Amino acid sequence: TMSKIPPQQLMESIQTILKDRKERKFKESIDLQVNLKNYDCQKDKRFSGSIKLPNVCRPRMTVCLICDLRDEDIAKKAGVPTQ
Repeated sequence: TMSKIPPQQLMESIQTILKDRKERKFKESIDLQVNLKNYDCQKDKRFSGSIKLPNVCRPRMTVCLICDLRDEDIAKKAGVPTQ
């Protein structure tokens, strides 16, 4: 059987970890590790999706995207600055 973790349950678990932690003098991070048994990512494409994190990891990070004109138009419509 397949099981799914509802996004709300995941967010509640993260909030519990953040609330019940000892204060540190440095920024801490939370790592999520998921193991899939009997799953070959080359053959089976069932899993796709994303979760939007409440905080931006690196707000000043820039990305270089090399694309053709069609993808550049899509990026411009999405508000991505292009050169």
